[in-house]
Amino acid sequence: MVQAVKKLNFMIKNELVKDLEDLVPPGKRSKVVNDAIMKELMAIRRQKLTEKLLTVKRKSPSLSAEEIVTTLREDRGRR
Repeated sequence: MVQAVKKLNFMIKNELVKDLEDLVPPGKRSKVVNDAIMKELMAIRRQKLTEKLLTVKRKSPSLSAEEIVTTLREDRGRR
């Protein structure tokens, strides 16, 4: 199955281009750039989700370990 691709036009610092050309053979550069962008986007998504979770945590009431265990036992039908 062929993946859809889109050609983009953006700027890359000259020193990065030089390293890319020196270190990565032609034909593999798109994969290296795609992988790097994918990793960076995953890191951004993780950061945003972490911020959301921390916001929810700050807004939620604090419970003791005992309260949590009691609530879980009640939810599971145990006493």
